[in-house]
Amino acid sequence: MQINWFNEKPKDCVVTVAKGNLTLNKAATNFFESAYSVMLGLDKEKKLFFIKPLSKESAVKHDIPDNAKYRITVRSSYSRVANKAFIAELSDMIVMNLDDRSYKFKANWNAKDNMLIVNLKEEL
Repeated sequence: MQINWFNEKPKDCVVTVAKGNLTLNKAATNFFESAYSVMLGLDKEKKLFFIKPLSKESAVKHDIPDNAKYRITVRSSYSRVANKAFIAELSDMIVMNLDDRSYKFKANWNAKDNMLIVNLKEEL
């Protein structure tokens, strides 16, 4: 008898952009479980945005200005970053009508730079 054991594929990282927040699914949240806060970045030319976790140690240092660090709420199955100004910037980069719906985008973890990269060209 030959048995082929089932191995579930790893889940994709997905970031949902809604009117007032970014929500990371469980797969993406795994990279932020110990994050004290995050930094948010944009590459308007390539239509990418970045979420970089900060440990408490690096967040409380004064190396990074306070207005460049944002609060992240981490739960067991998702995490959320609320920042209306950043969402407005994303809406300007690509046409999104956030009054009517939310948008889901594929994301990838970049271990070298320790950040989540969200591709606004890969809507799910």
